[in-house]
Amino acid sequence: MSDSIYDFKATLLNGEEVDLDTYRGKVLLIVNTASECGFTPQYAGLETLYQNLKSKGFVVLGFPCNQFGAQEPGDATTIGQFCQVNFGVTFPMFAKIEVNGENTHPLYAYLKHEAAGLLGTEAIKWNFTKFLVDREGQVVERYAPATKPEDLTQAVEALL
Repeated sequence: MSDSIYDFKATLLNGEEVDLDTYRGKVLLIVNTASECGFTPQYAGLETLYQNLKSKGFVVLGFPCNQFGAQEPGDATTIGQFCQVNFGVTFPMFAKIEVNGENTHPLYAYLKHEAAGLLGTEAIKWNFTKFLVDREGQVVERYAPATKPEDLTQAVEALL
């Protein structure tokens, strides 16, 4: 098993592969997202949190996923346009991934192992599950989809 999130790579919506070591020293909030979900308005809160704290070393990383009610059916271009036009998203958005099952992205296998959910289950239950990661790349906390981004301000600031 890996030592931190810095051991992983992921592909941005534009197709560029990024070594997550790029974010070394930053506090991260990693979120599996969807454009047609009841929690989709959280994009606005995520963007606000990002804008308010990015100068202190905070970054939101969005990972679209279509595994929950097929609520992220679009391709990379569609997802990017949706996030920009509807919510003004400027934080990094990655290519669509799977967060559960045999094709789980390696980053999500690590996140789930490091911070299990309710009753110790590792599976992601729905869109907008959030993982807070400290400046050393260690998973600090897992938050349920219903947890609003604005409710995480204090936890994020404590790590900054």
